[in-house]
Amino acid sequence: MSEQPEKQMKPWLKPALEMGPILAFFAGYIALRDKMFQIAGTEYSGFIVMTALFIPLLALSTFALWRLTGKLSAMQIMTLVLVVVFGGLTIWLNDERFFKMKPTMIYIMFGAILGLGLLRSKSYLSLVLGEVMPLDADGWRKLEFRMMLFFFGLAVANEAIWRTMTTDTWVKFKTFGLPIAMLAFFMSQSGLMARHSTEEPEEKDATE
Repeated sequence: MSEQPEKQMKPWLKPALEMGPILAFFAGYIALRDKMFQIAGTEYSGFIVMTALFIPLLALSTFALWRLTGKLSAMQIMTLVLVVVFGGLTIWLNDERFFKMKPTMIYIMFGAILGLGLLRSKSYLSLVLGEVMPLDADGWRKLEFRMMLFFFGLAVANEAIWRTMTTDTWVKFKTFGLPIAMLAFFMSQSGLMARHSTEEPEEKDATE
């Protein structure tokens, strides 16, 4: 998609579009988890039905983000592609395991991309977050190394949870645990960001 000048939007709208499909999946799953649906002669669980609804909902929210901001990050595009692929396999094979594996694949790919960037001495993360987190080259290297390990850790955690625990537990982990873990990670890196920030201190008002 061609990049357009970023448009002004209400501050709550972007996180609402990003988290809305996930919260809708959680609410729908809670409502339908004990129900079975007969569709075209095949019986589907509430989880499979909500997966089928989640795919177009995420596609619409991603399209809306592009229309409102004029751009999409590589992470948003990759997430949508994997949701379509693994969600489609879940529906086609009527097997919820494929959708549960989707976060594992996403985090392995993100971790591998960051690892490749480190090996090539290129900062892929700065291309995504450089505007909001201006850091020097050493700061980006350290943050990318830590985030690479973090993504691989999330992949392991997702595999452990969906393979050993109930679907209810996995849905709660995906809906709330993963975003909270991401927020906690960035909060824990505040010291590194402060030490390696390249942002110029704001000049004091001349009238002070």
